[in-house]
Formats: sequence, C-alpha cells, structure tokens
Amino acid sequence: MKQLNLFIELTRLKKPIGYMLLFWPCSWGLTLGYDFSQGINNYFFYLFLFLIGAILMRSAGCIVNDVLDKKFDKKVLRTKDRPIASEKISVKLGLFYAGILCLIAFLVLINFNYFTIYLALASMPLAFTYPLMKRYTYWPQLFLGVTFNYGLILGWTSINSSIDLASLIFYFGAIFWTLGYDTIYGFQDIKDDEIIGLKSTSIKFKNNPYSFLYLCYLTFTITLLIIGYLMKLNNFYFIFLIIIIFQMLYFQLLKLDIKSPINCLKVFKSNNFLGLLVFFNLIVGKF
Repeated sequence: MKQLNLFIELTRLKKPIGYMLLFWPCSWGLTLGYDFSQGINNYFFYLFLFLIGAILMRSAGCIVNDVLDKKFDKKVLRTKDRPIASEKISVKLGLFYAGILCLIAFLVLINFNYFTIYLALASMPLAFTYPLMKRYTYWPQLFLGVTFNYGLILGWTSINSSIDLASLIFYFGAIFWTLGYDTIYGFQDIKDDEIIGLKSTSIKFKNNPYSFLYLCYLTFTITLLIIGYLMKLNNFYFIFLIIIIFQMLYFQLLKLDIKSPINCLKVFKSNNFLGLLVFFNLIVGKF
C-alpha cells in the first residue's frame, strides 16, 4: 500500500486537473471533426480512448518531469516532498513506471488510424523535453501549449484523413489558452524559481501580467469565433460563447491575485470548467 500511495503521488492521479487539461483539446478536435449523423457509438469510444491516453501520458510525463527536475524540486517549497525529489522513489524505479505507462498508452493508441498513430508518436519528443525548457528560455509555457494541445490535432485526424485549416487555427488558439493558464500557475513558484535560476512567462511578465494574460485569452476567444464561422456552427454556439468569455474574464482575470499562491491555483483549476464549457459548446454548435 505504501508503494501504491507513492505511485499515485508520483503520477499525480489525485490531481485530475493535469490530465483533464490534456484531455479537453482531444475532445475538442474529435467533436469538431466528427459527423454525428453517422451515429455516436464510435464518438464515445474514441472519447474514452483519449481520456485513458491523457491519464497515462500525463502520468508518464509527471514522472519524467520529476526525474529531470529532481535537483530543482528539492529547492522549491511546493515540490520538495515529491517522491523522487525526497528520494522515496528512485530514479530507476520512476523511469520503469514511466516505461510501463507509455507501453499501455501505445496499446490504446493502436486503436486509431495509422495517420493518427504516426502523428502521436512524432509528439513524444515534445512531451518529454518540456521540463528542460525552463532552464533555457522564458517561454516554457509556450512549449507546453504546443505539447498539451497536440491532442486537438489527434482528435481531428482520428476522424479525418488530413489536417485542415480549421483544426490548425483551433490548435493555434488553444496554445494561447495554455500559455495563459500555465502563466497563472507559474506565479505560485515565482520567488523560488527566480532564486534557483529557472525561467517562465510568469517571471518575464511579472511587472505587467494582466496585459499579457488578456492577450492570451483574447487570441483564444478570436479563434473560437473563427472556428464557429469556418465550421458553420449554429447560432447557439455563438450565444453560448458569451458564457465562455465571461468565465475567462471574470472568474480568471478579474479574480486573479498573482501575489496569492492559493488564488493562483484556484484560478488555474477553473480552466478545467472552461475546457468543459468549450466541449459542451462544440456539441451544441453541431446539432
């Protein structure tokens, strides 16, 4: 039981926000590309596969992140008690766990078409090199956005045999969504990160964070409007979009206090609800 609890702590399974933020773009791409006139059985099957894949890959990513950041995690109050940083789990055992999780994820992946499989495998280097970015650039959140929203493209290609303009525009906008919420998340550790020499957009824009965050969410909003137009979604989609915009403006930006780690975490977690709202709106827009 002790090892099981350490494994759960290592993979953050008790913190579903991580894998849900990975899952929502997958669900968006799938919903946008799916033809509901053909029935919904395959839709729910693919949705389930993407959820399982998101849980597995996020868990594996957490382990690799902790291995690469072991010496940094030891110096940060929020992360110093993580299993690898505190040496409750060895690096060797952690990598073994990550390998098993990736193997299971591959068994999930082979249920998709070849094009989607190849695209997913091509994203693996992105998934496991993200932790290194904060050592060299102030834009690790941008790199995370590219990686975390890759599932939107996979969701689209699981139904379609090619990548079109709509999916690329949506992917572009989703990157800015991640850029915004992960910048908010980064404000929790900004003091520790500056001391140990790590970089982030939270540090880069610490003197004027709200202008940057408004730009990120405005870009995401504009892409949602463009997607609605390109995919000829119904009027209910555009009406419901007002609720999504309100959630971003009020419950995130206006409620944000970057000097309070607790508030930053709360606002960050609210993006799970935002992901659900966008998912629901896409379904409404297609009927």
